[in-house]
Amino acid sequence: METVASLAARLAAGRTSSRALVEGALARIADPAGEGARTFLKIYGELARAEADHADRLRKAGIVRSQVDGLPISLKDLFDVGGDVTRAGSKVLNDAPPAKADAPVVARLRAAGAIIIGRTNMVEFAFGGLGLNPHYGTPRNPWDRKIGRAPGGSSSGAAVAVADGMGVMGLGSDTRGSVRMPAALCGVTGFKPTQRRIPRDGAFPLSYTLDSIGPLANSVDCCATFDAVLAGEPITPLALMSAKGLRLMVPKSEAIEDLDPHVARSFDVALAALSRAGAHIIEVPLPSFSRQAQYFKNGGYSGLDAAVIHQPWAHRLAEYDPRVGSRINAGKTITGVEVVEMNQLRSAFMNEIAGAIEPFDAIITPTVPCVAPPIAEAGATDEVYVKWNMRIVRNCGLINFLDGCAATIPCHESGTGPVGLMMSGIAMQDRHILAVSKAVEAVVGTRG
Repeated sequence: METVASLAARLAAGRTSSRALVEGALARIADPAGEGARTFLKIYGELARAEADHADRLRKAGIVRSQVDGLPISLKDLFDVGGDVTRAGSKVLNDAPPAKADAPVVARLRAAGAIIIGRTNMVEFAFGGLGLNPHYGTPRNPWDRKIGRAPGGSSSGAAVAVADGMGVMGLGSDTRGSVRMPAALCGVTGFKPTQRRIPRDGAFPLSYTLDSIGPLANSVDCCATFDAVLAGEPITPLALMSAKGLRLMVPKSEAIEDLDPHVARSFDVALAALSRAGAHIIEVPLPSFSRQAQYFKNGGYSGLDAAVIHQPWAHRLAEYDPRVGSRINAGKTITGVEVVEMNQLRSAFMNEIAGAIEPFDAIITPTVPCVAPPIAEAGATDEVYVKWNMRIVRNCGLINFLDGCAATIPCHESGTGPVGLMMSGIAMQDRHILAVSKAVEAVVGTRG
């Protein structure tokens, strides 16, 4: 699980080549004992090799396009790649016309020299937190693989690809946690930016209101580097911060209640380590963090927007994953009165959190309140599926409703079930939250 910095240093010193990195990633994807067949829906093998050779030639000529030049990455299946059909994890779109051009984020990654290995699996149309896909199979979580645990969704393949070394970064989307939840459950790092910082054109939407685009990678620095590329910003070092003196708010609310014992222990150990390092951990009552039933009634903005987005395929709803189709149908029942109420709730929530967070550097919570459940158990019945899905999305969705930003880092003891620690802030605090997360990572970060 190498980082952007370590790989860039090896490339600069001539200790490896882009072609070697690409071949290594392709070999891991092709390994019959691995999860490549379920993780990737399309592989750009020959193109990736050609682009790697081009990157190596440029480097020999003294041309390095960015810190990510020559590094293999993957794209969630909902991003447009010129000439390809964007299926968004569905079979309904198999007959859709190919994309005319790369999505802006894809074009920015290419311009920076990143090499796209392939398109990763996902929950159909990004509407689910467990990571299950009945059409193309579900990639198994890297932890406890014999049992076959859920990878988290909807960016399931992106998380597994990074965890299994099939790419340095997996590009995902995050509507109610779809970058952070699979990152946390698979033991990698993920970042959800403020929505407006990164263009969403050319990304098949789940929710016009809540969608964000962000990276999954192996460290906070890796995420920060790719985040800058995606946002069209200069790649600059994060502000140097120490855990000493950090003021971290623990929201007294549902976000820290009813945790799996392993998650509770990992969270407590992380907070204790930060406290010993000089951080100020302060618990503050935050009742607005316990109102998710109101914020996401009948699917909330996601259900409402999805009902509009999927109107062209309403006559083909029987071809959808039934659990996705039912959620889209639920969105059709949301009334105009309820939309106004949602808007008012969101405005009040944003104002309350902006005031509450002002004395603090970040809000800190477990990313997901549980460890990854077995796929067979989580998908056994619709009732069980809904229960698990709602549990997994519980904490992350708050930050989308806030239009905030958040990073998740692993905080579990090595060799145990992955647990994510989430640092969150309000809109446009992205670089600050990344810098805080890097300081926290230096104290509690681990790899499972």
